[in-house]
Formats: sequence, structure tokens, C-alpha cells
Amino acid sequence: MLTSSSTAALLRKRIWTGSRNCIQYRRRGLLTLAIETSCDDTSVAIVEKDSSTHINSTKVHFLESITADTREYRGIHPLLALESHQENLAKLVNKALKHLPAATETDSGGPRSITLADGSRRRKPDFISTTRGPGMRSNLFVGLDTGKGLSVAWQIPFVGVHHMQAHLLTPRLVSSLSRAQTDSHDTASNLPTTPEFPFLSILVSGGHSILVKSSSITDHEILASSVDTAIGDALDKSAREILPTTLLNEAKTTMYGKMLEQFAFPNGSFDYADYSPPKTRGEELVKRESPWGWSLTAPFANTRELRFGFSSIATTVTKVMGSKEKGGQSMSHEERVALAREAMRVSFEHLASRTVMALEGLRQQAEKAGEQEIKTLVVSGGVAANRFLMTVLRSFLDIRGFANVDIVAPPPYLCTDNAAMIGWAGIEMFEAGWRTDLGSRALRKWTLDPRAEDGGILGPTGWERL
Repeated sequence: MLTSSSTAALLRKRIWTGSRNCIQYRRRGLLTLAIETSCDDTSVAIVEKDSSTHINSTKVHFLESITADTREYRGIHPLLALESHQENLAKLVNKALKHLPAATETDSGGPRSITLADGSRRRKPDFISTTRGPGMRSNLFVGLDTGKGLSVAWQIPFVGVHHMQAHLLTPRLVSSLSRAQTDSHDTASNLPTTPEFPFLSILVSGGHSILVKSSSITDHEILASSVDTAIGDALDKSAREILPTTLLNEAKTTMYGKMLEQFAFPNGSFDYADYSPPKTRGEELVKRESPWGWSLTAPFANTRELRFGFSSIATTVTKVMGSKEKGGQSMSHEERVALAREAMRVSFEHLASRTVMALEGLRQQAEKAGEQEIKTLVVSGGVAANRFLMTVLRSFLDIRGFANVDIVAPPPYLCTDNAAMIGWAGIEMFEAGWRTDLGSRALRKWTLDPRAEDGGILGPTGWERL
């Protein structure tokens, strides 16, 4: 049997020919069609990793997403999201096919190409990547079944991807995408930095708030998670309370957390240029009362437990807004902005404080074991697009003794759910020698940590070795 390292090297040169046991070598990289339908975003991508040079660059030939219109409900509506997937996924796949690389002379007429309706011949993907979980099972099955169908029709492998693993690995995709713009003669020192294992990750979205130590593509240790509401959900709830009704009614999306940031900081970084983080744990406990008499308390402020909790922030915001209404008062624009900024500050400082605690513990472990210290903090998920969050995290690390830790985050368009990250995670798993059985089912819950009861990424049945 091939070792993990030798498998990864060989699979960069392999091509699937349609027979279970027939794999022949090739020099070009891997091409995958990827599908994401875990929540309310229907997304399809064509991702290609070129391993023919020392650069190992990646190109996204196609990426398009359609978000279900659930503005009427001011949040995700499962049934409408499902119907949106059913209405749009096949259309996006059909559109994506036109962006597959043109078939070469070697491909044309053989099993490595497909003919489109316009008569053009395109390279057949080497395998299909589709989100298997975690997420809404009905929604996941739309993408999963479509991916399986393409796998069967084209007689190519199928990889069921862990959605949160894909978020974790997205900065590695970004690095590889950057390398596609780099001259092949550039020295290694000029190439973009790739987050190397081990690294620490903060996954923050509307459904997740977890702190993860990643030692390999499948070994992710959960260090902290939210005991109640995810940070993205708390910010969305706060936004629905704070934002003026006119703004909510005119909104074209349900990305209320993003709207809250724009409302609180209309001038971007100029509005929080004077932000100063608490220098010590003691300063974090200092109560900051506003000129209007209200204040927001940091969750778990008096403990050093590695856990998150954001529901109290949204609850306090609701109470502040409710007290104004009961008193027959109308909250001024200035007070709304102040409340929006405070909700984000407290949320982000809570996140940063626990991250520093984790880094302190990991540093001590590394020193005792004589191992490499964590050098990179990856921030991913929808909330990672918030620029104020990145400012708070960088400020905390600098002032608490971790200025040497780099913060890496994807560009905003790759922070939210998208098929490009699913394609990249599929490529990393395929290179490591994994594919998914066609009988696999969608997983509503699926942990990252191999120490968890379900065994983490490789725990569920359905994985097969190439």
C-alpha cells in the first residue's frame, strides 16, 4: 500500500479512466467540478491545480453562487433555501461546463473529454467535489445527489467534502491562486506564503464559532466552541434590532452582520483607527458604560475557560432597544451607531481573548515537547470578512506577546460559503488518496476532531482509498 506522502506525490500525476482499478499516470494537475449546497447558497466552481511546475499553482475557471431570497423572513428559511437549490443548481452546473478547459489533442475523442451542446470539446474533470456536511440535510442532498450523478455519468471519482474543513483550508487555496500569477522563474522567497501545519484557526460564521488547531488536512483539534449562539447569528440578531427599519426594508440580502459593520463604520478603517485593545486580562473586566447609561458585558469575563458564548450580547442589545421603546423614546442615529460598534467590539474581543489563551497554552506545550510553535492564525468563515474583527485580532496578538503570529484570511468573496473552497478541499483529500463511496449520505452533524465520538473527518462510513 502507498504511504500518505507517496500517495500525494503520485496522485499529482494520475488520471482516472473510468475503471475502478485503472489509473494511469499523467503530468498535468487535477481538475474538479465542485458543488456547495449546505445552507442557502447554491454554488458551483471549476477548480484546477497545476502540479507540473515547482509553483503548484491553482486556477478557478468558474465560480458562481446564488443565494436564496429570504428577505421576507429576515433570515434563512429552510424550505425556500431548498427550493432555490432545486431551481438553480442544474443551471449553474450547465453554465460551468462551458468554462471547463478546452480538450487537448490527447484528450479529444477519448475518455478524457466531453462534448458540449455547441459541439466544443472540453476536458472532463478528474473527479467531482461536493459538500457532504455538516448542514441542512435536505439541502445537502440536492448537491450530493447531483454530484453523484455526474460521477456516474462521467465515470470519475466522487469526493464528499467536509464543509468546515473547506473553510479551514481556504487560505491554502488563496496562496495557491496567488502562485498562478507568479512567474515560474521566481525564487521560493518571492512566492506567497502557504499556511503550513500546524496552524490555529478561528472559524466564525452564522452557524459556527470554533477555535481549531490543525495538524494535517484531517487532524483538527477543537480547542473551543460556542456553548450557545454562533457569533454570526448573534451579530445578525443585533443588526435586526439596531439597524433602522428603513435600512432593513431596503436590504437586498439577509447578510445583516455585514450591514451592521457598514452602518457602524461607514468610513471603514478611519472609523476605528483609534481602537486600543485591553493590555491585560484585568482591563478586559473593566465595565465600559456609554453616555446613554447602557453597557455590554464580555461573556465569561471572570473565567479562563476555553469556550465562547455570544447569546448574552444579542440579548443585551435587545433589552437596550426594548427599554427605549417602553420609555416612548426614539433612539438617535448616534446612539444606534455606538451600540452597533459596542456589540462588535465586545464580540470580537471575546473571540480574541480566548484565542490568546489558546496560544499561550499551545506555546507552553510546544516548549515542553520541543515542538514547533504556532506561527499562523487562520481566520475563515463569513464573519472573517469583517475588517474590524481583523483589526481587533491583530491588536490583541501584538499587545499580548504574539506579534510573531501571522494572521491569514481569505478575501471576502471566499469567506462566505462557496464551491471554490469545496473544490480545493476535494483536491487536497484526493491528493491524500481519498474518495467517497457513491452510497454515502448527507451528514447534518459532522465534527472536525478525530477525537470526537463520530471520529471527525474520516469517521463516517463511505471513505475509500484510491
